[in-house]
Amino acid sequence: MARRGYNLARFDWVSIRLAVACAQGGSLTAAARESHLALAAASRRIKDLEDAVGEPLFERHARGLAVTAAGRVFVRHGLALLQTLDQLGGELADLRQGIARHVRLCASTAAINQFLPPLLADYAGREPQVRIDLEEQVSEGVVAALRDGRADVGVFVEGPDIQGLSAGLFRRAELVIVLPARHALAGKTPLAFADALDQDWISLNTGAAMLTQQQRTALAANKPLRLRMQVRSFDAVCHLVASGLGLAVLPKAAALPIIRATGLGWRPLADAWAQRRLLVATAASPEPAAQALAAFLAQQPSQNAKGRRRSRQ
Repeated sequence: MARRGYNLARFDWVSIRLAVACAQGGSLTAAARESHLALAAASRRIKDLEDAVGEPLFERHARGLAVTAAGRVFVRHGLALLQTLDQLGGELADLRQGIARHVRLCASTAAINQFLPPLLADYAGREPQVRIDLEEQVSEGVVAALRDGRADVGVFVEGPDIQGLSAGLFRRAELVIVLPARHALAGKTPLAFADALDQDWISLNTGAAMLTQQQRTALAANKPLRLRMQVRSFDAVCHLVASGLGLAVLPKAAALPIIRATGLGWRPLADAWAQRRLLVATAASPEPAAQALAAFLAQQPSQNAKGRRRSRQ
């Protein structure tokens, strides 16, 4: 069956914003007010959109509007279009202020918590004409963003397939077990993860490199991984551990300040994967601004430190 063609020229931005507002608030009256339109004009715009789509976007009720299946599809794509338009407007405004390039940086939680903030501040001082837009993702999400063209530069934990990307070493980091200070497994000697699989575990969300390694180790040991809770931040992980809900594996450098603040303990992890590498990557043929940022991030810490000292002189 041939797919129906739509006259996209009829999807003007005001009407798209109006439809999104209707879906979010469930009220044409409120959406019209928010869009600075008379109620009759707003109603006509929604009707024109529905005529262009060929299906109703909303069901009208005495209490307001309910979004139809077609309306949900329209609003989902409409939101993406509006966000792109807002980004376009922002970049054009930045051009007028001397900002020549936006670089989209996608990074894992581990990279952001341990390394990136001072480096990005340093780079902003060196390259004031470049604006870096930072998004946090799990490592697999970072690689997916690079492949899909949603990110120009990615920083993530080694593990996901990087075929087709240009990648290099960013930093090295050590993982440790975080646990209550008086836990039965508390100690100073390295502990194999497989020897703690009878415990409940707190982890970051699916796609995090640490969780992937834990799952692989449990599978190799032919034991279940008793994953009790998954959250988005190291802070949240530590607070859940402090409440006695389970143990966690976290990067030592990022976890130590939280461990000290919450009274937790930590123990070295004996597994080889506890010593891990973080990579910085771009698409195979990056634009110059993305390539320059990736090259800066790939410098050794000592080089960055020297650069910062020179900039202060």
